[in-house]
Amino acid sequence: MMIHDITKKVGKHKLRMRVGRGEGSGKGGTSGRGHKGAKSRAGWTSRPGYQGGSTPLLRRFPKRGFKNAPFRVDYHVVNVCDLAKHFTAGSAVDIDALVKVGLVRDADMPLKVLGTGDVTLKLDVTADRFSSQARTKIEAAGGSATLTPKAAAAAQAEQAAAEADAAKKAHTEKVAQSKAKDKASKAPPKESDSQG
Repeated sequence: MMIHDITKKVGKHKLRMRVGRGEGSGKGGTSGRGHKGAKSRAGWTSRPGYQGGSTPLLRRFPKRGFKNAPFRVDYHVVNVCDLAKHFTAGSAVDIDALVKVGLVRDADMPLKVLGTGDVTLKLDVTADRFSSQARTKIEAAGGSATLTPKAAAAAQAEQAAAEADAAKKAHTEKVAQSKAKDKASKAPPKESDSQG
């Protein structure tokens, strides 16, 4: 008989060792935890990267660069072909309607509509973002692609900031050109190299 013949009948798992049941068991007394220290106490846990008294490895590394993760915006994403499958012509489509038909899980995140597939129905879609292809397909079918009030305000603010930035850049260039022109006009005339 081989060991694998035994384990087939009995099973490969055995009962756990019962600690603290007398010295004769081999796991009495300190129950395999040793003497004193944090690891011998009840409730002790260790978080990942814990290194006792020394400075953890993660804190010894220099921190450089920038990560956009805290500022990233996650969207519920829906394609126009999904809208064509779940809605009839003339329907008003927004985040709440999509939750009802089960296309998105909840209304906690903003909605973005992408242009994969085709749509032939006239739909009035309200979302926080539209891809250019999605907007074109929805409007070509006779529908409308409208931004939510919050997204519209953000887009307007972004456009105003871009226009202000462009105006500031144009003003800076104009001032630089004016200074260069003044400097050229104030420069003394060059003496002629020819002598009579």
